[in-house]
Amino acid sequence: MSELTGYLAPRGFLTELQRELGDTVVETYGDLVLAAGPTRPVAWAANIWHAPVRIAIASIGDAAKQLRAIQRNWALYSHANHRRAALIVEKLPKVSAKPLAFGTTAPTAPLGSWTLLAPDVMLASANCSSAFPNGEVHFVEDRTAPNRAYLKLWEALTLISLYPQPGELCLDLGASPGGWTWVLQKRGARVISVDKAALDPDIASLPNVVHRRESAFALEPQSFERVDWLVGDIACYPSRLLTLIRKWLAAGTVRRFICTIKFQGPTDLDVMAEFAAIPGSRLIHLHHNKHELTWILLDAGT
Repeated sequence: MSELTGYLAPRGFLTELQRELGDTVVETYGDLVLAAGPTRPVAWAANIWHAPVRIAIASIGDAAKQLRAIQRNWALYSHANHRRAALIVEKLPKVSAKPLAFGTTAPTAPLGSWTLLAPDVMLASANCSSAFPNGEVHFVEDRTAPNRAYLKLWEALTLISLYPQPGELCLDLGASPGGWTWVLQKRGARVISVDKAALDPDIASLPNVVHRRESAFALEPQSFERVDWLVGDIACYPSRLLTLIRKWLAAGTVRRFICTIKFQGPTDLDVMAEFAAIPGSRLIHLHHNKHELTWILLDAGT
């Protein structure tokens, strides 16, 4: 069989993944899509299975033995034969999936993925893109945050293993009610929160937080000498966000970007491609994203 790559769609977004992969799709098992060819950059994938292999198994014990012979840590993606798969899991070393406290380093140990295609056939990949089971990142939540949107920024920072530092200047565009500002301030950064709507009073009163009640689209990049992080969870059409990002990139005043691309209707593959084409950037679907993607640029050349 020719080379295949497995792409696991985030829950509820199988159609987006299939559209992104196009005519390379060979087979689909639940949310797991097998596509022809080597790994390619794909945004609508929670986890990518590099070079998966089919393995014939004689029994539950044989399945576990064959997986252990490849490596220690495995995560099940269960889409069929659930009881049999669960019995195999019981014979494998336990993989911790405890929620992370924010700031905790993401796991670094290799984590393979496997599933049962039939009672006597496994599909397994020892090398996957995510260190989290099925690409699902869970945190110990902090109920003092003004909204749950803060989890998106927590997840993005955890995945890139890079955090705003004390004293760095951050712009939070479309900040209300202040979940992302709350994250940045907790890291000791100086935050300028921009939104025509009010911030949560508890956020607005935090040290090192300045709220500017104006539109993020009205800001002039030239008025900022240097911005360490520009982040945004703005409710706007993707094409409008792209125009905004290009304006800041052209100004050359921002070091790092993390922005949410919110699709107001059908997923716009053309705009996705334009974001992905920006040199050095990443386009990913976070576990805490909904019908949206996160665009990340860590070295804007300032």
